[in-house]
Amino acid sequence: MRRPLIAVTTSRRSGWRVFPLVAMNICLAGGRSARLIDGTEIALERADGLIIGGGDDISPDLYGGKLVSSARLDPDRDSLERSLVERAFALNKPVLGICRGSQMLNVALGGSLHQDAYKTYAASDHYRTILPRKTVRIEPGSRLAGLAGKDPMRVNALHTQAVDTLGQGLQVAARDRGGMIQAIERRRDPFALGVQWHPEHLFYAHRQRAIFRALVTAAMASRRDVPQLGQTDRIDT
Repeated sequence: MRRPLIAVTTSRRSGWRVFPLVAMNICLAGGRSARLIDGTEIALERADGLIIGGGDDISPDLYGGKLVSSARLDPDRDSLERSLVERAFALNKPVLGICRGSQMLNVALGGSLHQDAYKTYAASDHYRTILPRKTVRIEPGSRLAGLAGKDPMRVNALHTQAVDTLGQGLQVAARDRGGMIQAIERRRDPFALGVQWHPEHLFYAHRQRAIFRALVTAAMASRRDVPQLGQTDRIDT
């Protein structure tokens, strides 16, 4: 059986080094990947699932916030990814949001963000590392608890923004000890999960690999007969 194809968005600045890690995790989970460069609705229709990757801050213009001076923005990517999330749901395709991607998932569904998350949550441990130094607590009964276990989880952290008001149909799946939201999820299908950390860097941890397996499994369940692409081909039209 053909492996499900997962379209992946990445930062223009760092995507060249991040995409191979994401692609490896997708491969380990039983899928194949394609970097979505200049994506359109037609391109997304060729995929079975979607990952919105990490990178730049999201412009507050998308949710009615005020710009902070430290923000690093990519308006073109904001527009692309919001439309991709909306289109994925319309096509019943599963979505995984990673760091910025989790925030975009929330914004695309009508939610808002804290632009300076650690100013709002002063009690949250402020780490900036790809190493698993931060502890998050999984919400009992959440989808995340069902796929990765309910025990506290050690994760990495590179973000400055975080979810504030939840988007439509979303619920909190994890928080850190200061109360900052660290994971969100959709209550109903299609599968949608957003994690504030970077599981692609933690491929050696079985609970992090379970996140990618959940996406690939959901993609397999909702797949359509589409033309095959190579293991790490681009999707650009």
